[in-house]
Amino acid sequence: MSVTAPARSGRSVTDPDPSSRPGTDRVLAWSATTVLPLVVWVGLLRFANVRGRQLEQQIDLNIPAVPLFGFIYDEPRWAHVLIPVAVGAALVALAPLAARLLAWPVLLVAAPLASTSWAAALARVDRGGGLTRGLLHEQEYLTDLPRISGDPGGFLRTFTEDIATYHVHVRGHPPGFVLLLSGLDRLGLATPGWIAALCLAGGAAAVVAVLVTARDVAGEDVARRAAPFVVLAPAVIWVATSADALYAGLAAWTAALLVLALRRTGRRADLLALGGGVLAALAVLGSYGMVLIGAVPLVVAVAERRVRPLLVGTASAVATLALLVPFGFWWPAGLAATRHEYDILPLERPFSFFVVANLAAWGLALGPATAVALARLRDRRLWLLVGGGVAAAVAADLSGLSNGEVERIWLPFTLWVLPAGAVLAVRAWPARAWLALQAATAVVIVATVRTEW
Repeated sequence: MSVTAPARSGRSVTDPDPSSRPGTDRVLAWSATTVLPLVVWVGLLRFANVRGRQLEQQIDLNIPAVPLFGFIYDEPRWAHVLIPVAVGAALVALAPLAARLLAWPVLLVAAPLASTSWAAALARVDRGGGLTRGLLHEQEYLTDLPRISGDPGGFLRTFTEDIATYHVHVRGHPPGFVLLLSGLDRLGLATPGWIAALCLAGGAAAVVAVLVTARDVAGEDVARRAAPFVVLAPAVIWVATSADALYAGLAAWTAALLVLALRRTGRRADLLALGGGVLAALAVLGSYGMVLIGAVPLVVAVAERRVRPLLVGTASAVATLALLVPFGFWWPAGLAATRHEYDILPLERPFSFFVVANLAAWGLALGPATAVALARLRDRRLWLLVGGGVAAAVAADLSGLSNGEVERIWLPFTLWVLPAGAVLAVRAWPARAWLALQAATAVVIVATVRTEW
């Protein structure tokens, strides 16, 4: 595999550094890698908001805060953002230092804890219900749980044929998460608080998976510089409040194990691939769209010119899914049933608009610093992971099955793009400035938009 060798400074030799160039070259480089991506980022948001409000006058998009799913507050809740501002400021100040100085095992504990704290602080803007309100939405899984919990076997056996009788989130996903809730219910743990904790744990696990993989593929220095940007992304707004964070954790470790397998040989590689396949099956039992996370290891497989780990992982995933066939559920049949239910939903969400608006919502979740980082990133090693995340999101966008709400639905893909922020952390103070912009973006979102998840 052809990779970019790191320079002595710890920065890839191909990382663009506009400030090191003289005169006109510096201005042009700054414009191309900073001004232009920010203009595109703002332009996408502006287009999506203006065009979305125009469409709302004609059809029911059911996205009042377009491009985000939620409602604009009558008055911004600036008085309620003191906690997230304090937490965000502390993380901006300390995260780059911690990422540089902490021992690697300690960093793998500190990073997910910091991310979880940031997510919880942002959720507190909505006071006590911030962590659980989304889970209590009338179209969420818990609405159907009383009906399902008494006979989970019967639910699984009849899921495909009875799918139209369930609420939107059960209809729109495989039965995996509902079965998990049924098990928690038998233990007395199917409460909003415990489920929110499970979602947070999924988000935390995803952070570890991404950093471990980034270190293996691009080197420890890159992974350390990326860590604060993975922690402070606006995307964490949706980590604390939706099951998609749990899917993100499963999907992240699926990709991580398969990538690690691709970079190893022998029995160890096969065992990692087998584990990745099992996790892949669990991920796609939570959300059909998690199939697209395969883009991350696929890009690495092409670079490594290896296919065996992918074949082993795929066989493991299919075998795991096949275990449910005797219980009455076949995954492709469930996908077909859900696709039919999606097609007949009484919503008007034109693909021609959302193919762009989705990118605007995703841009908010990634944050403006990530847009700049993508324009500056030249490290081909890191692009293997970042490019896989981008490819997964683009495929989801073009599929026409993600028309709105992608700020949470694409969370598993978002996490693989965030390490691009490593390119912005060559020096400490510019890194903190970009992190502050990320944190400020998250604060503005929660202060002005009542997100449903």
